[in-house]
Amino acid sequence: MHVYSIPMRARFRGITQRTGLLIEGPAGWGEFCPFEEYDDAESMPWLACALEAANEGWPAPVRDRIPVNCTVPVVSPEKAHEIVKRSGCSTAKVKVAESTLDEDCARLEAVRDALGPQGFVRVDANMMWDVDRAVAAIKAMDRAAGGLQYVEQPCRTLDELALVRRSVNVPIAADESIRKAEDPLKVAVSGAADIAVIKVAPLGGVRKALEVAEACGLPCVVSSALETSVGMAAGIALAAALPGLDYACGLATLQLLDGDVTSDSVTPVDGFLPVLTKAPTPDRVGEFVSEDAERWINRYGRVKSRLGQTS
Repeated sequence: MHVYSIPMRARFRGITQRTGLLIEGPAGWGEFCPFEEYDDAESMPWLACALEAANEGWPAPVRDRIPVNCTVPVVSPEKAHEIVKRSGCSTAKVKVAESTLDEDCARLEAVRDALGPQGFVRVDANMMWDVDRAVAAIKAMDRAAGGLQYVEQPCRTLDELALVRRSVNVPIAADESIRKAEDPLKVAVSGAADIAVIKVAPLGGVRKALEVAEACGLPCVVSSALETSVGMAAGIALAAALPGLDYACGLATLQLLDGDVTSDSVTPVDGFLPVLTKAPTPDRVGEFVSEDAERWINRYGRVKSRLGQTS
């Protein structure tokens, strides 16, 4: 096992450092990186995902490359334009709701200019709006972006998502409503969303995420949870195994990290990622040694014990 800690290029999701633990098994490497605020119970599926990669491997792919979006954090319009232009992607996901509406709209205008009229712009509000604020913001952002592909998780609850969905002409995507549900296999999102965002680690691995995707009955977008290339390989495996893939996936997030644990980083070329048969070897992990290794190893032990008791 190795514990890594990599600085973020810009504050994202409220963090400036990404830390996690890499596990080697007979099938290869897995990554255990639940966010700091997650308790042991919420961390269990993250470990299940890592152990699946290390011990079992993944289902056979049905495609050999994955279309991806670039991700634009809360940055200036000039920086947003630069990120999109440099990415080579034709789809951009823009973080909103952490700055003013005027600032969000200015960032979206810059993204649209960088993409051109044929590109796709999507936004992610991370549950930060109530219904009225969501409706007003979505309408303004749709104008600023020259048309939004969809809005990800504008509000907290499914009932709120349903109200917003009936009030705007922009498709709604559910993320936290699925992965934070008590039972993601049973959450009824079809009336509240048009698209399901699924993340492999919070759902417990590729096979479990495929079950969730089928149960949702909606088009799916596979997104990352800010992993290194080791963890990202599992997300790519999920996207590669889905029967249908109508949208670009949010798996090009290595640009948000100031480094990677491997010299074989999974970076997009012309907006696509190649499908991998297993995670790359973390041959650069020694460059990102964490000073918090003991606590992470203890966390791994607690969560593994709890996972073993429920399996």
